[in-house]
Amino acid sequence: MKTMTNLAAETTDDDLGIARRIVAGDRAAFELLMRRHNRRLYRMARATLRNDAEAEDALQDAYLHAYRSMNQFRGDSQLFTWLSRLVLNECFARLRRSARRQNVIPIVDTPDYIEHADAMTTHDDDAPDQALARSQVRALLERKLDALPELFRVVFVLRSIEEMSVEETAQCLNIPEATVRSRHFRARSMLRESLAQAFDLAERDVFEFGGAQCDRIVASVLSKISGDAS
Repeated sequence: MKTMTNLAAETTDDDLGIARRIVAGDRAAFELLMRRHNRRLYRMARATLRNDAEAEDALQDAYLHAYRSMNQFRGDSQLFTWLSRLVLNECFARLRRSARRQNVIPIVDTPDYIEHADAMTTHDDDAPDQALARSQVRALLERKLDALPELFRVVFVLRSIEEMSVEETAQCLNIPEATVRSRHFRARSMLRESLAQAFDLAERDVFEFGGAQCDRIVASVLSKISGDAS
């Protein structure tokens, strides 16, 4: 049975092998790298920038930087962690540029996301109403995550969505592990509170009754009363 240490060593060896192939000019290896990490890195960029197009642009620029500087990867961390730093650096640089353009002081440090998006992934055999309900819940969660302060959003994404360890998250963001824990806890609390408020409001509209439906029932009852009277 393989231990976690052995698995980590295999991952590192695999990462180093891919990195060496890329440095040697193997573009197929770089395509493999992108396809392997695209989804996770995009979600990280999207959570940071809160804009689909900006996230795609940032990810592409980070990949270009990674391709050109792959010889700097030494294998002292997982390749995904190394790539994550490049993506976040690109995202934060974009935020700083945007903040300067708007003449405001950015609060750039860390973000976060939500419980597994996999749980909300639609499947071909889902009924249309189930798929619609799932997409509506996902949209609500994404809106609430986008509303979280940037200081907490990325930490939440890395810990809760990408399931990175506290140590990996701290390395990726270059912050103390204690800060990762406190920000993750705070992010979860804010998200729970925000979602609870949304559901409280939704409960008031459950089985809403009014308008044409109200008019129809009133008319029907009055009609029956008139019939009884006659």
